[in-house]
Amino acid sequence: MDWMLFVWAAAAVCFGIAEAATAGLVSIWFVGGALAALAGAFFHAPLWVQIALFLAVSVILLVATRPLARRIRERAVPTNLDRVLHQTGRVTERVDNERSTGAVYIDGKTWTARSEDGSVLEKDAMVEIVRMEGVKLFVRAK
Repeated sequence: MDWMLFVWAAAAVCFGIAEAATAGLVSIWFVGGALAALAGAFFHAPLWVQIALFLAVSVILLVATRPLARRIRERAVPTNLDRVLHQTGRVTERVDNERSTGAVYIDGKTWTARSEDGSVLEKDAMVEIVRMEGVKLFVRAK
C-alpha cells in the first residue's frame, strides 16, 4: 500500500491549502490527522489503522483547538457594516438616486448613500442605514 503515502500526503496538502484559504479554523485538525495516517502508511500499517489514526487524531485536535477557535471568534473586529447597519446617520448631501448623488455622515465618516425606496432625502435629514453594497449605504428616512 505504498500508494497510500501519496494519498495521505495529498490529503494533508489539500487540507492545508483549504485552511490557508479561509479566515477561520476549518480544516487544520484534518491536516494533523492526515499526517498521522501518513506516518502509519510509512510504517506499513494496515489501511484500517491508517483510517483510525486519521479519525482519532483529527477528533483529538478538534477537541483541543475548540476553545482557541472560540476565543478567536470572540475577538473578531467589527467590520464597517457591523458598525453602521441599523444606525442613524445625517444626510450631508441631498440623496437623489436618479441623479446619483447623496452622502451620509455616520460613525465619524462620510459615506456615499442612496435611498432604499428611491425617495429624495434632503440635507440634514436623519436616516437609518438599511444595507451596504460595496462602499455605498442604502438608507431610509427616520
